[in-house]
Amino acid sequence: MWTLTFKALLSAVLIVAIAELGKRSSFWAAALASLPLTSLLAFVWLYLDTGDTEKVAATAGSIFWLVIPSLLLFVLLPWLLRSGWGFWPALLLSCVATALAYALMVWLLPRLGIML
Repeated sequence: MWTLTFKALLSAVLIVAIAELGKRSSFWAAALASLPLTSLLAFVWLYLDTGDTEKVAATAGSIFWLVIPSLLLFVLLPWLLRSGWGFWPALLLSCVATALAYALMVWLLPRLGIML
């Protein structure tokens, strides 16, 4: 149980650090947030929990393909905000569009012979 608590606390500290850094420097917060720290932590936790390098490799491969639709959020949100949309409607639309892009990618990849 302590490992689950440690994982949650470490992840929370990372998110809070990025948010606090964002108050001072949007560039450095973005730089820290753009690092694949969540993925790295997930790889470490997965390996420590299972010892299975194939599961880690499969997870890393799947993350690669699923990063592509996530990029829509980072293009659409700033565009909507700069176009005069309010924060909450812009965030909602960006999230819905990103979810649809994820669904499309999950549907498309197996048809292209790529398994997630």
